[in-house]
Amino acid sequence: MRRLPPLLKELHKPGRKGLAVPRGGFEVRPAAELLPTDLLRHEPLSLPEVPEVEVVRHFVNLSNLNYGVDTGFYPLGSCTMKYNPKINEEVSAWFSDLHPYLPAKYVQPLLELLYTLQQDLLEVTGMDAITLEPAAGAHGELTAMLMAKAYLKDKGLHHKDIVIVPDSAHGTNPASAAMAGFQVITVQSNEEGLVDIDKLKAVLNDRVAVLMLTNPNTLGKFERDIMEMAKMVHDLGGLLYYDGANLNGILGWVRPGDMGFDFVHLNLHKTFSTPHGGGGPGSGPVAVKKELEPYLPKPVIVKDGETYKLETDRPKSIGKVRSFYGNILVALKALAYIKALGGAGLREAGALAVLNANYMRVKTEEFLPTAYPGLCKHEYVATAEGLKRQFGVRTLDIAKRLLDKGFHAPTVYFPLIVHEALMIEPTETETKENLDAFVEALREIVEEAQTNAELVKSAPHVTPVRRLDDTKATKQLKVRW
Repeated sequence: MRRLPPLLKELHKPGRKGLAVPRGGFEVRPAAELLPTDLLRHEPLSLPEVPEVEVVRHFVNLSNLNYGVDTGFYPLGSCTMKYNPKINEEVSAWFSDLHPYLPAKYVQPLLELLYTLQQDLLEVTGMDAITLEPAAGAHGELTAMLMAKAYLKDKGLHHKDIVIVPDSAHGTNPASAAMAGFQVITVQSNEEGLVDIDKLKAVLNDRVAVLMLTNPNTLGKFERDIMEMAKMVHDLGGLLYYDGANLNGILGWVRPGDMGFDFVHLNLHKTFSTPHGGGGPGSGPVAVKKELEPYLPKPVIVKDGETYKLETDRPKSIGKVRSFYGNILVALKALAYIKALGGAGLREAGALAVLNANYMRVKTEEFLPTAYPGLCKHEYVATAEGLKRQFGVRTLDIAKRLLDKGFHAPTVYFPLIVHEALMIEPTETETKENLDAFVEALREIVEEAQTNAELVKSAPHVTPVRRLDDTKATKQLKVRW
């Protein structure tokens, strides 16, 4: 008999009744002998007699109800819902069957590709060292804040316990800082939608550890005073952190490292075209300047001659933040995207993202005002505050009515500093025809709000699920059918 674990040896004992008999075959026993009688069905299960083709059609039709970037325009502001090239999937499939515990010497081609991605991301960001471990953007933020904590402790700067975030920041920024044990202070934006320098100066002091910034910010505006802000923070011994969620708007044109940032997280599922949504998998690499390199999570991929290694002897590291080395299949998809486009292609992607956003902004301003007018980068924020005041039609109503028009809604009610906000980001991958169609749908909805408000306020009308009772849904949450 072949070597078996103790339990299987017991089951394979000659003459054993029930589960198994020697040398292969299994003994089948009646269910009544194995299960309690109160769990047994006494009547045959009534199932419809349907042909296979009907079953297939049923589930295919259900799948067609899903909306995704492969089926339509997805103008989610700050989320960069761009097309995911299918060649990315092919590349990731090369390594999909590798066991994660294989020693480094058996996965040299994989480590070489991951090392190559790291070098490319360092070139794009202007940083010195990087980890691919974090599993998402917010996870990257938390990883960076833990590194900041370790850095400050190592330098004896225990009194530095404040993180500053703008009032337009992504909500994960203050959350990540708080989770890392920092006190969070908010700084207001000015009338242009940029960080108010005077208000920033008023909250800067020797206790400030980090200033977290998104640039371009969530309003689609480029923080043109970034160099001054960096100097202000550095003069106090603090660090400048770059939330890379909006990097798509400056990709190939400006590098965070050249703007004075000390560390940055990237969203591979935004800027670099890997799948986004549905809860994952994501990837949020963190790149750092040299002074923060010792605190990177371990292991770190290093090149030793012609060999690639996973270095674990790093006494100042914050330790692992995720199992193995992050979502490596997602990382490979990002590498495929970078190599397919090259430096010139990435630069063109950034330019087209800005062009598309400004094209839509100008078109929609004819009937829906922009909260902070003027040139934007990758996204802009419109406001329906006037429609709500005049006709009782809210941003939520517009979002629901867009579903009737065949479009996914943009991000709504964010950033919080804009009342009745619609944050719109077309990305570089949409055609002019698609942009025009979305603008026309918005125009029609605004006209409906002015002439037949109830039609908009009761939308959607053609989707499988109609308007939900938000209050009831909050109080009587059902997470299953």
